[in-house]
Amino acid sequence: MQDLTIGKEGKLIFQFAAPMLLGNIFQQMFSVIDAVVVGNFIGKEALAAVGASFPIIFMLVSLIIGLVMGTTVVIAQYFGAKDFAKVKRAIDTMYIYSAVAGIILTVAGLLLAEPLLRLLGLPQEIMPQAVLYLRIYISGMIIFFGYNGTSAVLRGLGDSKTPLYFLIIATVANIILVLLFVGVFKWGIAGAAYATLLANGIAFGLAIYWLNKTHKLIRIAIRGLHFDKEIFRQSIRIGLPTGIQQTFVALGGLALMGIVNTFGTNVIAGFSVANRIDALATIPSMSFSQALSTFVGQNIGANKLDRIRIGLRSTIKMSGAITIATTIIIVIWGHLIMSLFTKDSQVIRIGDQYLTIVSIFYILFTMMFIYTGIMRGAGDTLIPMFFSLISLWLIRIPLAYFLSKRIGSEGIWWAIPAGWFIGLSLAFLYYKTGRWKKKTIVKFDENL
Repeated sequence: MQDLTIGKEGKLIFQFAAPMLLGNIFQQMFSVIDAVVVGNFIGKEALAAVGASFPIIFMLVSLIIGLVMGTTVVIAQYFGAKDFAKVKRAIDTMYIYSAVAGIILTVAGLLLAEPLLRLLGLPQEIMPQAVLYLRIYISGMIIFFGYNGTSAVLRGLGDSKTPLYFLIIATVANIILVLLFVGVFKWGIAGAAYATLLANGIAFGLAIYWLNKTHKLIRIAIRGLHFDKEIFRQSIRIGLPTGIQQTFVALGGLALMGIVNTFGTNVIAGFSVANRIDALATIPSMSFSQALSTFVGQNIGANKLDRIRIGLRSTIKMSGAITIATTIIIVIWGHLIMSLFTKDSQVIRIGDQYLTIVSIFYILFTMMFIYTGIMRGAGDTLIPMFFSLISLWLIRIPLAYFLSKRIGSEGIWWAIPAGWFIGLSLAFLYYKTGRWKKKTIVKFDENL
């Protein structure tokens, strides 16, 4: 556990963000490794099938992820206020509703897997593999929720290192298992899904064992959990808007995938690979945003609001520098990176085109996430939800559809940064109003 209410602001945020940055990279390596192995051992049809499945997986988990994020804010503010009894009750409450939601979404996902893929207009040649991969992946939802929920709790307590250790274990296990299942046993796309599920299960099991043996506040045992209605209500108030936002972002991903699917297997495969590289490239922005949210939550709980402005400036400098470096790397070596996933020249060309267009505007994405990170740390998640929905559903999706009809698949790529620009503009203007300060759980003196 780490107290972020004392010490040099920029140094604290960097030290807290660095393990999360590495952890998020390892988290993304699951899908990247799957894509590399599938693309090289099975083929571009299987690669497209894996890519087509992920927007649906993201949609199914988005709501509960939002609720867990709400609990993280609650934990961070109570921890900052040194109210450890409520911290413990918040942790228990999160595990209970995560388990229930995991079971419900597993059943729903298994039933809806094929209808959702058909609704997206997926080409018939990749449909069977996509359905198989999706159903196996969804069967492990409760494991994914438990594992990610545990990581979120630890981050709320100021511990970003422990989740990293278990994520490294999970990633190494996934590399070994996917190579074994796909490369040696020849289980095809099912082997990739089983490897990811089993790797997460190993990491979650080890996390439960270690935390129960060593941690002061976290004890994961079915009989010892207590549900707190008031904390659940607070988590819902903060987390539900984020969950709804994430769900609509996922639905936006499905809508975008539906537009991409009309251009055939090559574009689907190129987009799927580039999307994974894109996800890796934007990890620093999201990691610093998460770190800033916890920093804001703890300092609000401790009534040290003057530190928030300093933390914001430091975060902008650090994440901005990394973002610019990332953009340069992708613009210069995007084609080479794409070739690691597939040797198909058309797929490489399409993916490189996507990366070149989108990466130039990563700085917009970074700034947007930083400003919304402050709001979430304060407990104000409703307004950022509306900003996200506006930028996605009123700008990105309509513009992607319009431009794709006129200039082809390239038009879809240009619509993405257009949405970021609108989202950043709205977030910045709202931040300047200062209204986000009124949404906190722990009340404080608003005079900065």
